[in-house]
Amino acid sequence: MSNSQSESLLPVPSGALVIPPLSAAPVLTEGASTFFSLIVPTYNERKNIEQLVQRLCYLLDGGIPGAYELIIVDDNSPDGTWQIALELMAQYPQLRVMRRVEEKGLSTAVIRGWQVAKGDVLGVIDGDLQHPPELLLKLWQEIAGGADLAIASRHVEGGGVSQWSIIRRFLSRGAQLLGLVICPEVIGRVSDPMTGYFLVRRTCIANKTMNPLGYKILIEVLGRGKIRWIAEVGYVFQERQHGESKVTGKQYIEYIQHLIRLRFSLWPIGRFFRFAIVGFSGVFVDMIVLYLLSDPSTLGWGLTRSKIIASELAIVNNFLWNDIWTFGDISQHQPGKRQRLKRFLKFNIICLAGLILNVLVLNLLFNVFGFKYLPYGRYLANLIAIVIVTFWNFWINFKLSWRVTSVENK
Repeated sequence: MSNSQSESLLPVPSGALVIPPLSAAPVLTEGASTFFSLIVPTYNERKNIEQLVQRLCYLLDGGIPGAYELIIVDDNSPDGTWQIALELMAQYPQLRVMRRVEEKGLSTAVIRGWQVAKGDVLGVIDGDLQHPPELLLKLWQEIAGGADLAIASRHVEGGGVSQWSIIRRFLSRGAQLLGLVICPEVIGRVSDPMTGYFLVRRTCIANKTMNPLGYKILIEVLGRGKIRWIAEVGYVFQERQHGESKVTGKQYIEYIQHLIRLRFSLWPIGRFFRFAIVGFSGVFVDMIVLYLLSDPSTLGWGLTRSKIIASELAIVNNFLWNDIWTFGDISQHQPGKRQRLKRFLKFNIICLAGLILNVLVLNLLFNVFGFKYLPYGRYLANLIAIVIVTFWNFWINFKLSWRVTSVENK
């Protein structure tokens, strides 16, 4: 690499994957109000890159002339993609090129590009022409209309895939279904969370620490960003004309790992542990009352009736401690007996729904799966039922009873 080429390359950021806020507004042409930075992550796209740059610049020059930049972030492609991109800079003044040697991976390439970008609006498009460049201005119009995030979707009107096999369609939908199980509040926000073609306002993701794994950068944006208004535009995913697909079994494994990592990072661990400790105190209340009411040596009442009473007393115990300790920071902003009563009623309803599940599990374990033949079988079955329902009670109460809606709450 010559000295002139080295000087033309963008510096590669290091350290945490955090998109900085816009420090200084770029100079815009007359009539432009927003600057746009589009990232193209590449690896071995020598045969595609020139055509892609030509089409993108033609479209953007016509739609938002002088108000955009195109950043190629290449992972040191053996076929010299970055060198081809550098040569194109003389013809396309809005083009910038970054060559990464130490890091690899599509998602981190996108973030590194965003870190050096100048735009109020940040975007990404694949470098293989499978994402139609002509859709870009439609996505831009959605952002201009007020959307925080505009995505190209294969699963809305006008969307689809061109020549996918049944197996590939099955894997794609299966991956999305798995995502809905692991991170429903993230994956369920859009019809096509697997897309790699979208635009997002910088303010929605600025100062957020990203921790992606694999190819699905949109999942990270949805999970960690403050995204309110989402627009979706249908597109047909095209077949690759040149080069080889990067999708392998490794990408599916990384996708699952990414979902699990995101799930645990979004889960309010500290608050959950406090909730669990309170729940543990409720277990003692529940167990003691159940013993006093149902054991043959005491009152000898029926198991179901005894369980309902024991659980309701445990609910009262848990609410008082949660309101004071687990969610005390929120309760302070909702003072008064009336507000506390509302919280208690919601807490009770949610926990009673959990109680129905609890009773069902208890009876299944005790009467169907043979726990009644085990020493202390009713208590072991009851303990298992409590553990299963604990996660239900925490998450729904976290979102409804104390009106917690931000993953940043501790």
